[in-house]
Amino acid sequence: MAVKVGVIGVGYLGQHHARIFSELREAELVAVVDIDKIRADTFAEKYCCESYTDFKDILHKVDALSIVTPTPSHFDIAFDCLRAGKDLLIEKPITVSIDEADELIRGLKDTDCIIQVGHLERYNPAILAVSDMINEPVFIESERFSPFLGRGTDVDVTLDLMIHDIDIILSLISSPIKEIKAVGSKVLTDKIDVAKAWLEFENGCTALATVSRLSPVKQRKLKIFQKDAYISIDYQTSEIKRYFRNESGIASEIKIPEHKEPLKEELRDFIRCVKERKRPIVSAIEGRDALKVVLEISNIIKNGL
Repeated sequence: MAVKVGVIGVGYLGQHHARIFSELREAELVAVVDIDKIRADTFAEKYCCESYTDFKDILHKVDALSIVTPTPSHFDIAFDCLRAGKDLLIEKPITVSIDEADELIRGLKDTDCIIQVGHLERYNPAILAVSDMINEPVFIESERFSPFLGRGTDVDVTLDLMIHDIDIILSLISSPIKEIKAVGSKVLTDKIDVAKAWLEFENGCTALATVSRLSPVKQRKLKIFQKDAYISIDYQTSEIKRYFRNESGIASEIKIPEHKEPLKEELRDFIRCVKERKRPIVSAIEGRDALKVVLEISNIIKNGL
C-alpha cells in the first residue's frame, strides 16, 4: 500500500519533493501546503493533488510529511506533526538551535514516529559507491563553492552549505571531535559568506572544510587521505578517483557510478523507512550532531570578527 504523503512548503526545493513523491509508486502525494495560495494551487494542479495554506488541515489525511519551509519554522511545524503521529522528513538543518533539536528528539521517545533529516549528499551516487574504499581516514578535505544567488542568504554559509560536508565528515570518522578552529567573513550580506573550519578528532584524524557562496563557479569536492590511498570525489559528476600503492608503485583508477537523482533516492529511502519502520541513515540524532558542530563553527567565526 502506498504511503500517503504531503509536502509543506513548495518553494525552490519543496516543489521537487512534490514532483518526486508524485512519481514514486510507493507513495501517494495527497496534498501540498504553502502560505502562498497561488503557489500551492499551481503545484497542486501540476502534480494532481490537493492544495492547502495551513498544514494542520492535512494532518488527518496523510501518513508522512516533508517539511521544506524556512529553517526557523521547522520546529513548530515538526512538533505539531509529531503530536499528530506523523513521520517526517525535515530539510536540513533540522532546526535553528540545539535546544529545539533536542526537544524533537525527546518527543520521538513518546511516539513511534520517524524523523529523517534531508542531508542530500548522503545519497550522492559517489558517496554511496565509495563507502567500501574508505578505511580509517587520516585527513579529509572538503570544498563547496557556489555563485552568489541571493537564495539562502538569510543564514550563515556554514548552515547553508558547510553543514552538508560536516555531516559527511562525521559519518566517515568514528571518533569524537577534540578541537575546532574556524575563520570566515561577511562580504555581500550581514551573514557569514565564506568560511573555513579545521576539525581535530580524538583518534588523530583531521578534517578541513571550506565553503563560499561568492565563487564564480559551482564546485563540490571531497578528498580522503588514508594509509596507502588517496580518494577524490567530485559531487557534481559523481566521479571517484582513487590513487593507491601497489607492487609496481602508484596506481590509479576512476569510477563513475550509475547516475541517480540524489533527492529521489533520499525520498525513496524515506518512504522505505516509513513502510518498514526502519531508522533513517540520517535520523534526528545525526541531524542534531551536524547542527551542533556547524553552530560551534559559526560562533567561533563570529567571535573572531
